[in-house]
Amino acid sequence: MEHTIWTEKYRPQTFSEIKGQDSIVSRLKHLVEKKNLPHVMFAGPAGIGKTTLSLVIAKEMFGDDWKRNFLELNASDERGIDVIRNQVKNFARTKALGDVPFKIIYLDECDALTKEAQQALRRTMENYTHSTRFILSCNYSSKIIDPIQSRCAIFRFKPLDEGAMKELITLIAKEEGFSVTEDGEAALVEVSQGDVRRLENLLQAAASDSNKVDEKVVYNVASFARPKEVGEMLSLAVKADFKGAKRLLMKIMLDYGLSGLDVIKQIQQEAWKTDLEDRQKLELVKLTGEAEFRMVEGADEFVQLEALLASAALLP
Repeated sequence: MEHTIWTEKYRPQTFSEIKGQDSIVSRLKHLVEKKNLPHVMFAGPAGIGKTTLSLVIAKEMFGDDWKRNFLELNASDERGIDVIRNQVKNFARTKALGDVPFKIIYLDECDALTKEAQQALRRTMENYTHSTRFILSCNYSSKIIDPIQSRCAIFRFKPLDEGAMKELITLIAKEEGFSVTEDGEAALVEVSQGDVRRLENLLQAAASDSNKVDEKVVYNVASFARPKEVGEMLSLAVKADFKGAKRLLMKIMLDYGLSGLDVIKQIQQEAWKTDLEDRQKLELVKLTGEAEFRMVEGADEFVQLEALLASAALLP
């Protein structure tokens, strides 16, 4: 097996290879074909193709000259006003090479830019529209000031659905020469939650451990408790078997090396799958929210998790 990062190896090179964002891809493909790209903003969670799509746009538009006409900056590393005034402005003011009338500047994680830097970016976008187009990528578009949002066509990305994730799992397994069981595939989809980057990293780690990737391997590699065990723990708690629920909680945390926040997230997900009445499910979700808040504020995670199980045991 090659010693490479799979997230780079399986990065799509053309529009047709991008999975799970069909409506966005079709609209952007039409703009690229006309060489008439506006300033755009990609908003959505991590690992769903924002950076990949920007690279595909550059390659499709500029061909072999794409590296000379494309500037990529990660705003979370360099997020001061000097970056906008120097690097961005110097690149924007020069003419593009080739038959495309503009260059592309890709600003990743631009919601990490300071307000002052965003104001400087606003002016740069306005002054150099004739020679440069901006692709702004962010997790939360609400953190971008309104003047920048109004200058961009906003594309909202979504986590990949189960079908697209399974398609990628099948492709990678075939290319790398290992097998994935049905329960292993379901576990990968469950753990990655629509994040392709996480899916590929999990697959690479799991495949290095075994040529047959099953549920057990995936959960061990991901440090993710089996949903069945979390559900059993909740069931014991609701039945007022506090000691049994506490014992299983300790086993889950020690076996999988989970933090308190990891356990809270899984309890919240499994709460909806229990046989409780709807009102009790709502109360249980409310309790997980309170426990998470206390943990984030610095409370002891074991005490908070035990208090959560005790509260579940006292549900009417």
